[in-house]
Amino acid sequence: QVQLVESGGGLVQAGGSLRLSCTASRTIFTVHAMGWYRQAPGKQRELVATITTNGGSTNYGDSVKGRFTISRDNAKNTVYLQMNNLKPEDTAVYYCAAVRLLGSCVVRASVYSYWGQGTQVTVSS
Repeated sequence: QVQLVESGGGLVQAGGSLRLSCTASRTIFTVHAMGWYRQAPGKQRELVATITTNGGSTNYGDSVKGRFTISRDNAKNTVYLQMNNLKPEDTAVYYCAAVRLLGSCVVRASVYSYWGQGTQVTVSS
């Protein structure tokens, strides 16, 4: 059973930055594609970013392109989401997700097998 634990959320002013981390346990991290999703109150879960097993390919949701960066450190079983120039509309619970899959970015949330508990990000105006 894969366990994912997110950290790094919090309250930040518009224009500020945060870095989220997601550490995986009980798994061979290097064979899992990873993703970040978010869900705001009353809205559907939204793709933020995805990354392949070796970090060689990434994919971003349109609303975060140019502001957010996904990366991973396989030696630390951790995937990161660097969020810059944050906006109030980025306020949401951010979830980390994993699926055992080599070589592909996974954009469909339904494909992911494992999810973290979520971390709250609040951006004040």
